[in-house]
Amino acid sequence: MTTKRTCLTALAVAAVSAAFAFGAPAQAQDTIKIGWAISKTGPFAAGAAVTTLPNYQVWVKDVNDAGGINVGGKKMKVEVIEYDDRSNSEEMIKAVERLATQDKVDFILPPWSTGMNLAAAPIFNKLGYPHLAVTANTNQSPQLSKRWPNMTFWLGLPSQLVDGIVETFSKMQKDGKIGNKIAMIAVADQFGIEQSTAAREGLKKAGFELVYDKSYPFGSQDMQPVLKDAQAANPDVLIAFSYPPDTFAITDTMKVLAFNPKAVYLGVGTAFPGYKGKFQANAEGVMGVGGSDANLPGIKAYIAHHKEIIGREPDRWASPITYASLQVLQQAIERVGKIDRAAVINEINTGSFDTIIGKVKLEGGQNVNVWTVGQWQGNDFFGIAPTAKAGAKAPIDKPKW
Repeated sequence: MTTKRTCLTALAVAAVSAAFAFGAPAQAQDTIKIGWAISKTGPFAAGAAVTTLPNYQVWVKDVNDAGGINVGGKKMKVEVIEYDDRSNSEEMIKAVERLATQDKVDFILPPWSTGMNLAAAPIFNKLGYPHLAVTANTNQSPQLSKRWPNMTFWLGLPSQLVDGIVETFSKMQKDGKIGNKIAMIAVADQFGIEQSTAAREGLKKAGFELVYDKSYPFGSQDMQPVLKDAQAANPDVLIAFSYPPDTFAITDTMKVLAFNPKAVYLGVGTAFPGYKGKFQANAEGVMGVGGSDANLPGIKAYIAHHKEIIGREPDRWASPITYASLQVLQQAIERVGKIDRAAVINEINTGSFDTIIGKVKLEGGQNVNVWTVGQWQGNDFFGIAPTAKAGAKAPIDKPKW
């Protein structure tokens, strides 16, 4: 387990991970210590490196470039203490405990992924820290927020995401663009199990026939076996609840197999800029989880700013929501006017906040300002569901690979 301590005063984001000693004055607190344990190595590193860590870095730089967080009339810059959790929940929990008990940070930012956030939840609650579980997606989130009021969820429920899938494909079927045969594959972990369980129920209720329904082991590198079987079922739609490496591998394999269902919905990673960068024209029409309104002024500015600082664009799903959650944290701290975690937790849960994704007001610890389905149309991954959400685009036909 490695640690990095950084005083982010006038440093470029490239230096965020540089380590050096920081000496705080004994008489007064002049900085806010914020820590995180994030997957910089291991299987979760790819997702964390796109969605989570860059947004932590951009936000810290933005805060410090503006002079810091206003705490009771005093501008306090952010000091960062960072650990690599190595994509291991035990390492992550040890790091979170160390941040709280040894490093004595004022706030802790969450890890990446559903499983890691659920593993972190009891320790965040025990230690009394706000837990902005941005990349966690579970149907248990309403109950978990009641059990642990410090824990908030930001991406919607799997059932809500499935509602968007059902809404999208039901409309396409009604318009004669697809039939009712769907093949579904899912990674065999918390994310895939919850999403596929909700989808199985929702799709059957809507009258779709699941002609293929199979899970695959976490970390699978060869997607040909499940995709060949799915192709043999001759579906109108392929749905995959997949993690970023799987999403890329599924697309590559479908191209090799010339597997061309009329609609394709893939999981985490479809909204990544690297997906569009790798597959170029073949990304056109591919659907996936999330999305954003690229015409929203806050999103436009955020995408350009992220690219300027990090050197690449953010993903179009959880990245803007991650940055928005940090805006909420900052505004909550400033409204409380002191380092009082219990009061900050209460403000996060009850306040209304202006963010890059628009107005955010949590309901029962849940962010309801979410996109459920997105689609690559040109150079943007637009939100297409819920259709009633402002800025929603109509789905387009997917060309063959």
